[in-house]
Amino acid sequence: MHAGPSRYRMGERSRDLLGGREIRRLLDAHGLHPTKRRGQNFVTDPGTVRRIVRDAGVEAGDLIVEVGPGLGSLTLALLEAGAQVIAVELDRGLAAALEEVVGPDVPVVVGDALDQQYRELTSGRRAAMVANLPYNVATPILLTGLREGHLAAYHLMVQREVGERWVAGPGEKAYGAVSVKIRLLADAAIAGTVSRQAFHPVPNVDSVTVDVRPHGRHDLATVERTIALVEAGFAQRRKLLRNALAVKGRRGVEVDGWLEAVGLPPTARAEELGVDQWLALRRVADHGEAADRKLAP
Repeated sequence: MHAGPSRYRMGERSRDLLGGREIRRLLDAHGLHPTKRRGQNFVTDPGTVRRIVRDAGVEAGDLIVEVGPGLGSLTLALLEAGAQVIAVELDRGLAAALEEVVGPDVPVVVGDALDQQYRELTSGRRAAMVANLPYNVATPILLTGLREGHLAAYHLMVQREVGERWVAGPGEKAYGAVSVKIRLLADAAIAGTVSRQAFHPVPNVDSVTVDVRPHGRHDLATVERTIALVEAGFAQRRKLLRNALAVKGRRGVEVDGWLEAVGLPPTARAEELGVDQWLALRRVADHGEAADRKLAP
């Protein structure tokens, strides 16, 4: 924690970064009550938001999309670093309070992040997302952005369990369909931890920051076809893959042929496969489905 006031200066104005007292005052002044349903927990520690901005590598002039800015704790730290910020906030009451905090420095888009086209929102400019994402929609927001393919990087604060699922590898307890989906589109790593005591109200979970870098190694059509296979494989993760994938009239013996073709045993399970193996399995499955279409009357 910083002993003195933390301030940023833009033009002729300067403004404190938000602490717990300022957060509570703003909530009271606007008659706002944080809701668990929307995952509303506001960062009260200036040191935490400064660290997030530093770890994200934000530099003066960078264009940043911030989803779920709330009352502006992280927004002010981004401005302090000289970034240009576009804020997307679903809650109209919070958006009004945010506009009071940041004034005309930040355009505030009132709407659902899942409905945004980031290329349009940024007028086609290179941009990154830095955000304290609402826990209940963090994964859909990230995957939606990665699928659109416009933003160059993401540095996101999320619930620790969510972040661990994002970065988990084959065989790890947290590894699942989401882990594979993200790896198909990006490289991800946990950058740091955030104590629950840095928030108001104090949540029942700890948080982490995750650095996500789109890699563009696979075209979107390949990614989507592979994701469909991954979702089927993980739908019943205790099942053998030969049983989980034996759908739409296919028999287990046919899936055994797919597994053998990519060097996997018939006892393989979804959580044992890495991204390259899922991609190889998708190629074999595509080939088999194409052959079946040729044989169909």
